[in-house]
Amino acid sequence: MASDDRKARYDDLCALFINTTLKRSPETSNTDALMRVPAAIMETNGVAVEHVRLVDHHVANGVYPDMTEHGWDRDDWPELWPKVAAADILVVGTPIWLGEESSVCRVLIERLYAHSGERNAQGQYIFYGKTGGCVVTGNEDGIKHCAMTVLYALQHIGYAIPPQADAGWIGEAGPGKSYADEGSGGPENDFTQRNATFMAWNLMHMARLLKDAGGMPAHGNQATLWAEGQRFDHPNPEYR
Repeated sequence: MASDDRKARYDDLCALFINTTLKRSPETSNTDALMRVPAAIMETNGVAVEHVRLVDHHVANGVYPDMTEHGWDRDDWPELWPKVAAADILVVGTPIWLGEESSVCRVLIERLYAHSGERNAQGQYIFYGKTGGCVVTGNEDGIKHCAMTVLYALQHIGYAIPPQADAGWIGEAGPGKSYADEGSGGPENDFTQRNATFMAWNLMHMARLLKDAGGMPAHGNQATLWAEGQRFDHPNPEYR
């Protein structure tokens, strides 16, 4: 008999879903519609979920935490950053345009990268101990390509990526029905709904494991100690 892990508690976890659609509210976002599937699963299991549509905010381009210190008149990112910093789970949603993630998604990745040099309480990079995933929608090929780009960026700055950490839906190529359109077939697509479900649970499982472990084990990966000359048994004597 397969083990049942659903008895684990998730009500002390929080998840942030950032939608990088090009559409401002209240215009319907197909990416948002699909993101609501894993979000609902998490909420049903007690996870505190919050949604942000990035294009509704004035987030400046750049790779610094506050771009008003670098020539911009306005930057809402410092107001959004506490939500990112507090989230155990980050899910990035993006549409596909010309085979790539949206321009807004790139802005998000760059603003996350702006904090990648910061440290947590254990001296690791700030995103260690957090879990990441992504949702992709569109009317052209590119789900796996966009997921690859987003998930690579998240793991590079410190997020833990569990198995099956992405879900997506693409309708008929060209100007066909999009996910949220009536009769699109997206909400009934078994492959998409399965992946969205697996993604939600895998993100929760990974976040649970990390939470219970007190984060990613802090040995051999502490940037603070490396800077102080503690080189964690490096085979090259020059790096010890």
